[in-house]
Amino acid sequence: MPSNRPPLRILVAPNALKESLSAIGAARAIAKGIRQALPKARITEVPIADGGDGTLEAVISGTGGRILTARVTGPLGNKVHAQYGVTGDGRTAVIEMSRASGLALVPPSRRNPMHTTSLGTGQLIRAALELGVKRVLLGIGGSATVDGGVGALQALGVAFLDRHNKPVGYGGAGLLAIEKIDLGRLHPALQQTELLLACDVDNPLTGPKGAAAVFGPQKGATPAMVKELDRGLARLAALIAQVNGRRFAHIAGTGAAGGIAGSFLGLLGAKLRPGSELVFDLLKLETLVSKMDWVITGEGQIDFQTQFGKGPGMLAKLAARHGVPVVGIAGSIADNARDLSSKGFTALFSITNQPMDLATAIRDAPRLMERTAEQVARLIRASRAQRR
Repeated sequence: MPSNRPPLRILVAPNALKESLSAIGAARAIAKGIRQALPKARITEVPIADGGDGTLEAVISGTGGRILTARVTGPLGNKVHAQYGVTGDGRTAVIEMSRASGLALVPPSRRNPMHTTSLGTGQLIRAALELGVKRVLLGIGGSATVDGGVGALQALGVAFLDRHNKPVGYGGAGLLAIEKIDLGRLHPALQQTELLLACDVDNPLTGPKGAAAVFGPQKGATPAMVKELDRGLARLAALIAQVNGRRFAHIAGTGAAGGIAGSFLGLLGAKLRPGSELVFDLLKLETLVSKMDWVITGEGQIDFQTQFGKGPGMLAKLAARHGVPVVGIAGSIADNARDLSSKGFTALFSITNQPMDLATAIRDAPRLMERTAEQVARLIRASRAQRR
């Protein structure tokens, strides 16, 4: 006898699986697998991100926006073509710092935060402001710089002048030369634009846990450079405090991305928020989740850290508030992930169901994801049949 029950509503909202599947590709594979077992299910695909790689594509896909390209200055001073996006309503720009000022743009032999600049990131923001956006979401992961955001601010019209009243040079080396900050040519649109930085670290600007000490060595800084960069960042913070009275060097998160989080907060009034929170707001995920019967999410590896700011973990917590069960699918499930059952996850599945090397797992990720999603859907179908 045919059932009169409405079709299942399933939200498919995975993160990217690094080096193998984008969030969009992962969502497509999961949805395809679900349809093998639940052809009548109403599937909503919403790729997610947590402010790092993949944020641009996830937000633009989820809001019906558009991706644009600008020619900007890369971290080494050369020109690069960097993508950024504008949401479907035209109000919000989405920018990933790594596209213009990322460590991946610098060969290992040339990594030196005394010279690398965030100028290109500011140029992307400026390009977005020229389009009339009212909000900028800046993902600051993966940067190559420890210049305190000075390069980006220079692109936005802030003048950092030395004792000869000349602009200081690019990179962290210029920080100790700053004698004066002039806001006279600050881009006027910044007065009406909300700046939101996706920040998921709690490092202060300076000190033993600051931008130079913790992140400098990852970007090529020697111990001597770390000391000089830390002094330079402290000087920058003191000069900003002279301009507007804001003291921020001790605030958690201001050391992110080589200190750009601190200078943007101190000089431009930017807000630092968890990346997942910003993305979820733009995608209106809470409203979507509240209407679903099931949520399927995933990422490269689900482990104990998943609950701390990562997209799937944040999604599971959100779904738990609405009583919606959540299944996590990942390339691998760590032993320490078992506690996630108390953090909103109903079940966790790995797509690697037999011994295989990493290269094979990466190559076959779409097929493995699809096949695992089909098995999850079969369990969902069986559990629904039992409740009739």
